[in-house]
Amino acid sequence: MTSEPRLFGGIYERGGVAAEVSDRALLQAMLDVEAALARACADEGLIPVQAAAEIAGACRVERFDVAELSAAAAQSATPVVGLVKALRAAVPDSAREHVHLGATSQDISDTALMLAAHRALGPLLADAAAAADAAAGLADAHRATPMIGRTLLQQAVPITFGLRAAAWLTGLDEARRALASVRDGGLAVQMGGPVGAREPAVAARVAAALGLTEPVMPWQAIRARPVALAASLGAFSGVLAKIARDVTLLAQQEVAEVREGGGPDRGGSSAMAHKRNPVGAVSVLACAKRTPGLVATALAAMEQEHERAAGAWQAEWGTYAELLALTGSAAAWGRELLENLEVDGERMRANLAAAPTGDEPIPGGASVLIDRALEAHRR
Repeated sequence: MTSEPRLFGGIYERGGVAAEVSDRALLQAMLDVEAALARACADEGLIPVQAAAEIAGACRVERFDVAELSAAAAQSATPVVGLVKALRAAVPDSAREHVHLGATSQDISDTALMLAAHRALGPLLADAAAAADAAAGLADAHRATPMIGRTLLQQAVPITFGLRAAAWLTGLDEARRALASVRDGGLAVQMGGPVGAREPAVAARVAAALGLTEPVMPWQAIRARPVALAASLGAFSGVLAKIARDVTLLAQQEVAEVREGGGPDRGGSSAMAHKRNPVGAVSVLACAKRTPGLVATALAAMEQEHERAAGAWQAEWGTYAELLALTGSAAAWGRELLENLEVDGERMRANLAAAPTGDEPIPGGASVLIDRALEAHRR
């Protein structure tokens, strides 16, 4: 059950994140939750240990058909009903009644979302850290490379390219640390049972088994935890978009202060052979332009009825998978962009000399601020 490459996947699914939120990965996350649930119930004396072992042994994605589960979801507004049915069919008769004990479809899908996000944030944060390291290298190498600063798209007063890169660095560091904080403590198990009143011992065991946080209470109708993830992803995507936009502006031929690396064949045009388009920056922006709407959907879904929502909860499933994939792709593109960015210091000096304020001194705080950004990055 392998999926074919998607036509636009090279842009929207770059890096390692998309694979962690693919249909197969999400299905495996649900199965991992079912396996952890069975073991937790056995540890609590609720089901036989042998039954738990048989259930866990059956929780392998290759034993299930994504297309069949998708079709079944149309009958119940959740893929979990069909999954539980298929899982019961995959275990011996003696274990069937013990599958999914005391859990709801939302318990499985919410916890699987947290588990998939935890896995996806691994490669995303690795790319984010590498992008920040590259920005730090640019800030240090070009701390004394003068250029004209620009405000409201107009020439302002002199700065250094190192100062611009230091601003990028600080944005990346702050946004990725916020994401890391969500991964370390915000991704919690959801095991509330039918109305959010299940005794918490099983949830604690499932959390420990999956490496997730044990919440104070079930959160099936209070969506602050997933929204914290969405907001952090949106903020990080926005920082990458700012950097990419700067690169597109500085790479314009009439400015020509930076250009993307990647060889002579990169950035070609189908109609104009002389062009060298900033492919990495454009791809970051293509991903980042789509994330605010997804974050807005996550926020809109916070309004939920009583103990379980009718529609709002279901609206989140594809939203978070897409948001993670897009932000992960933007991070991978941003890393490559910064690691290979070529800076033309001579062109910066020429543009500065031609600017109306080009003979003014660089503000004295620039070097101090670069040092502060680099020191904060090293901590």
